[in-house]
Amino acid sequence: MEHNTPEQNFAALGLTLPPAPAPVGVYKPCLTDGKYLFVSGHGPVRDDKSLITGQVGREVNLEHAKMAARQVGLTILSSIKAHLGSLDKVKRVIKVFGMVNCDTDFEKHPHVINGCSELFAQVWGEDHGVGVRSAVGMGSLPANIPVEIEAIFELH
Repeated sequence: MEHNTPEQNFAALGLTLPPAPAPVGVYKPCLTDGKYLFVSGHGPVRDDKSLITGQVGREVNLEHAKMAARQVGLTILSSIKAHLGSLDKVKRVIKVFGMVNCDTDFEKHPHVINGCSELFAQVWGEDHGVGVRSAVGMGSLPANIPVEIEAIFELH
């Protein structure tokens, strides 16, 4: 799988991309600056455009939160494709910043954000799909989504 393109790697996963979300506010979902692509905070959009909601540690358990983070990753991939036309234009993941909507006792933020990070590693490979990362807890997130993630990528 190492010599496949990101598009081929994604196709091999058998996953589907949700529709790229339109901004709900004053911002751009993606912005290219030179050889870098900055992606705004994304939530977990389902294929029917609805959002996964709930606070982690209350309505959402750890494994569902990790799946929600993977769904955020898919939503980010959808925005990248809408912006650039192909995942193949991305050389590597530079940074992932993951925010988890959780109660104050929750401490497994990195496990949740792994849902997105593991997806990116599958798409771009271990060398290019893993960048630097932060995983932090928030008292709330927009629309009560369990996870919001923003990212920076290097372009070819």
